[in-house]
Amino acid sequence: MLVDTASSVRAMARGHGLPVPVQDIALAVGITALAFVPTVSHLGPEIGDLPRGQVGTFGAVIGLALTLALCLPLAVRRRWPGTCVLTISGAFAVSQVLGHPDTFGKIGFLLALYAAGAHLARFRLRLGAVLTAGYVVLAVVLSELGSPQGFLDFLAFYLLTGVTWLAGSGVRRWRAEAAERERLAAEVATAAERARIARDLHDVVTHHVTAMVVQADAAQLVFDTEPARAEGGLTAISETGRRALTELRSLLDVLEATGDPTPPTTTPTMGRVRDLVEQARTSGQPVELTEQGVGRPQSVDVELAAYRVVQETLTNAVRHAAGRPTTVLVRHGDEHVEIEVTTAGPPDTPATPVRPARPITPSGGRGLIGLRERVRMLDGRLEAGPRSDGGFRVHALIPSGGAG
Repeated sequence: MLVDTASSVRAMARGHGLPVPVQDIALAVGITALAFVPTVSHLGPEIGDLPRGQVGTFGAVIGLALTLALCLPLAVRRRWPGTCVLTISGAFAVSQVLGHPDTFGKIGFLLALYAAGAHLARFRLRLGAVLTAGYVVLAVVLSELGSPQGFLDFLAFYLLTGVTWLAGSGVRRWRAEAAERERLAAEVATAAERARIARDLHDVVTHHVTAMVVQADAAQLVFDTEPARAEGGLTAISETGRRALTELRSLLDVLEATGDPTPPTTTPTMGRVRDLVEQARTSGQPVELTEQGVGRPQSVDVELAAYRVVQETLTNAVRHAAGRPTTVLVRHGDEHVEIEVTTAGPPDTPATPVRPARPITPSGGRGLIGLRERVRMLDGRLEAGPRSDGGFRVHALIPSGGAG
């Protein structure tokens, strides 16, 4: 019997060409098996309580068909909840009218109602109205056939079915709200990741391209008069381009969906701040670097944030304060990493320009905004503003823990 039941369920699924969840098939087969166990037959819901007559061969066949109709449709309770509840409800009504013997298979009626409330997406009100009208007709027919149940009994049974439907509806709303929360969380995470990628791209591209433009302009000025110096400028451009490619490759490695949470080994760290200073000096910017305290290994986020602060401020100095003395102070504390970059104001007397007067295309002001956001995510703070002498100062305080 169980083998035939499982085969019938699988055939039903194949006939519609859609997959049916295995757990639903298992539920349908399990309820069908229990329907033929006499010791649990009284556990099924009953409302008619009509007298039982003699069951002949034909009645046994009808009883078997009704039992299967009460159980097998549960296999599609999530795929086609409307069809499932209508089929089982019809079988339940017929079994009550015919005085079909008690069977655990009638529990499928309540399971179908719950599944309809939990999984039916369309025509919910219409289906509820059809089921209600059908129940009213069933109550009238049972009363006419001599059912001992009164109005309050029929009302109580109807309320039980309504509670079962509403329980499924509550689960459906809970799942919908959970899915919406997950979607919103995914959108927020995607937006945050896009902002982080935009900050990294801005820092890498703006810094290195600015340095290459300055070095190329300087090499053009001295190409005819000082070939050796021009050759050094071209070498600096080549090295800057290689560094830019290295950082861009590192960023692309992060973007790849490899599933590896380990950060790439090429991520810039505080140990490469001296490289930034040397690159700025090569571009003609007088920069002095001072480190205080003992540097200790920090988290990747802290190391990268400190590196980006120095990188962006030196880029701005080269772009907007070319030739003015710039100082970089890195202070390693027990609880914070402090970075201060200051650029002196314009000289009192005109000085010889260190690069051509051709302006560099402005960056759009995203650099400092991105730095503030990066540092804020690490529970730090960043202050930037003009000095009294006409210069500029950037001060960042980054917690060593770096937990955002």
